[in-house]
Amino acid sequence: MRNRLTGQTVELLRAMIRNECVNEGTPESGEEYRNAQLLAGFLDDTDIEVQTFESAPGRMNLLARIPGRDPAAPSLCFNGHTDVVPVNPEGWTHDPFGAELIDGEVWGRGAVDMLNLTSSMAVVMRDIAESGFRPAGDLLFLAVADEESGSNYGARWMADNYPELITTDYVLTENGGLHGGSSSNPTVGIRVGEKGVAWRRLTIRGTPGHGSKPFKADNAIVKAAAVVGRLAEYAPAPVFHDHWESEVSEMRLTDEQKAQLLDPGSIDELLAELPAGQAGSIHACTHTTFSTNVFTSQTKTNVIPDKVVIDVDIRTVRGDGSDEVRAHLEEALGELAADIEVEPLMNDVASLSPIGTPLWDSAQRAVSAAFPDARLHAGVTVGFTDARVHRELGAVSYGAGLLSPNLSAADFGARFHGNDERIDVESIALTTQFYRDVVTDLLG
Repeated sequence: MRNRLTGQTVELLRAMIRNECVNEGTPESGEEYRNAQLLAGFLDDTDIEVQTFESAPGRMNLLARIPGRDPAAPSLCFNGHTDVVPVNPEGWTHDPFGAELIDGEVWGRGAVDMLNLTSSMAVVMRDIAESGFRPAGDLLFLAVADEESGSNYGARWMADNYPELITTDYVLTENGGLHGGSSSNPTVGIRVGEKGVAWRRLTIRGTPGHGSKPFKADNAIVKAAAVVGRLAEYAPAPVFHDHWESEVSEMRLTDEQKAQLLDPGSIDELLAELPAGQAGSIHACTHTTFSTNVFTSQTKTNVIPDKVVIDVDIRTVRGDGSDEVRAHLEEALGELAADIEVEPLMNDVASLSPIGTPLWDSAQRAVSAAFPDARLHAGVTVGFTDARVHRELGAVSYGAGLLSPNLSAADFGARFHGNDERIDVESIALTTQFYRDVVTDLLG
């Protein structure tokens, strides 16, 4: 059975990659209807109830349901997104939308984020329906658009318009499954929470003039440069989430360094000494962060600009809501803050699901079936996923899968939104079987 399910998942993944559902952050991009229709066709000729919802032209979500036999039993939803981020083909070894199978790996944009998981979910849904297994509670598969740009046409839209259709007790979505720990105490990571996201658009204004007379000019770009510099230098205080001590225990650092990472008064001193990549990851886990990623102004060389717009990607720690974000910006920008217009683009607070739940226990048993000595290890992701939307609806939501022990965290992380994105067939097989085992254990 495993080989059959793996083969189906690989082929479905390759087809989804080739559909090129690239989300550029504009309403007209994404065209996720291609993957939604592909998945609907894959689930056809079964008893699965399948519905599609068009949130905007070309932006389509799919909801598949296998009704449970007991209305009082817990329900489970698989959430997988069908869009992918843009790509620069020049940085790739192979065609990013060729979906080639090379040396046991499927190459292509979305191979790890997260079309591999979405494909596994669809294959498990079909296999559960064909096997005759009837779950105790409802089993749902929600394949959504627009996760890569905030979920406004996907999970957020479904929650706003059809909350009664997607509300479940439990949710599995992206992106756990990495191996860690030691040979004597191996672990498999599961994401039980995530930081908040508070994207802000800052508008800085000046006075237009001729580019030949810059002295004492009111140049919006010069003001904006000061804003960018202050945001880059801003250092908010660290805040530790509930599982931080456990995450630190997994790190390959000295005992003294681990103690520093658990001390709000000394963590920043250690971060200044660690390598950039390692320090950046740890800093993101423990601080509200500010990244100025989009900078737009006029393009005429001989005109002093009167307007600059900066989009800032702000990721918040627990306890930081809209008021706290405003306070952060005012502190970071000082006297510049009074002259800057601030527009919220996204405003979702940090979220966390409890461990020790029936879903946690089922996930542990599913991991143990493949790796008997491994225990689940709870972590919090610094990115956002659709789990936050389901948590708002009351679900216990985990980012979970099961990857090959040969896939390192560094390699896996570099493939998210990066060049040469790819996933190995062993990880695809492990994840598909993991999802199936969780379903039959939790809803059996």
